[in-house]
Amino acid sequence: MSAPLHEARPAGPGRALPDTQQGMRRRNLSRVLHTVSAEGPLSRAAVASRIGLTRAAVSTLVDELIRSGLLEELGPERPGRVGRPGSALAVSGHGPAGIGAEVGVDHLAVCAVDLRGRVRSRAVRHVANRNRSPEPVIGDLTELIHRVVTEAEGEGLRPAGLAVAVPGLVARDARTVVRAPNLGWQDTDLGGLLPARFPLTVANEANFGALAELWLGEGTPRDFLHVSAEIGIGAAVVVDGRLLRGNRGFAGELGHVPVQPEGPACACGGRGCLEQYAGEEAVLRAAGLEPGEDRVGVLAGRAEQGDAAVRRALHDAGTALGIALTGAVNLLDPESVVLGGALSGLAPWLLPSLRSELARRTAGPACPVSVSALGPEGPLLGAAHSVVRGVLDDPAAVAERT
Repeated sequence: MSAPLHEARPAGPGRALPDTQQGMRRRNLSRVLHTVSAEGPLSRAAVASRIGLTRAAVSTLVDELIRSGLLEELGPERPGRVGRPGSALAVSGHGPAGIGAEVGVDHLAVCAVDLRGRVRSRAVRHVANRNRSPEPVIGDLTELIHRVVTEAEGEGLRPAGLAVAVPGLVARDARTVVRAPNLGWQDTDLGGLLPARFPLTVANEANFGALAELWLGEGTPRDFLHVSAEIGIGAAVVVDGRLLRGNRGFAGELGHVPVQPEGPACACGGRGCLEQYAGEEAVLRAAGLEPGEDRVGVLAGRAEQGDAAVRRALHDAGTALGIALTGAVNLLDPESVVLGGALSGLAPWLLPSLRSELARRTAGPACPVSVSALGPEGPLLGAAHSVVRGVLDDPAAVAERT
């Protein structure tokens, strides 16, 4: 079973709920749960005040959410106050959980996040996945998923779905990897390889990274361009709090924007793509370093020590990023650009040339460039939180499955 990629929407997991009494009830359940999640602990009266429903109506909705294991009562809201205190409500720490997974070129990762946004279980395996066939890679990932799910269930959680981040193009069916050049995959149906026990969403890692920034970042605007990188470089555009996915769902392939039309050949089949100048392996080559497990740590350490070759390589990578980003900024006019993934760990040496190039080439005022605090964790956290957001968007659907 596949599920849509959840975005920042007021109601429904990627679809509008019908204007019927049942549809209204589902929307109101979502409104209550979203409100408690964002602002709780809250009393029933406080929830009613915030969403504009009667206290009696909210009480009925709250009771349903408690029976479904989505809300729990913590006791009196403010003991000692005049009058009878209301019972404080919070989203459950022992209810549904989102399972997020990430397939990287050199690693696999899985985590479980509860409705309160806490990571309750996590597993990582460092393994070279480039040019491995999908079956053994997903076999390894499935082992990690089972480990995380077992740990989560041991803490009283019940997985509500599985979301998988991949470094490639994903079809709108949210399960088929159309092309992942850095893995060597093409037209791969992950839905047929992953456990059928959970609703499944597969999406590009940059999209999940952008959603994590939107939901978890501090002061992140609702219109921004998110850039993330490891071996490859991806981007995602968020407009008014929603992903701009494109006609086929392929928007954001910044790494394959040419910055030197006759430059080196790229795995995508083109030449002179941004990845050939600003991807991790390209920067290591330019710095005269061999690839290793902690590539970003090595580059950052050498740059801090004043290694001229590394600093020059990072300067040139920042310039290439600035050239590629100029086209996107001029076309889309985002409020800001956010650097995530591995790029965030190299920002002190990338940003000066990136900002200079962007300011020199952008038609309008310079676009602010900031660094994500989530770093390389963004795609994995975004995947897990997308499942959690699906629960908040349509809690009735979760109750129907249990």
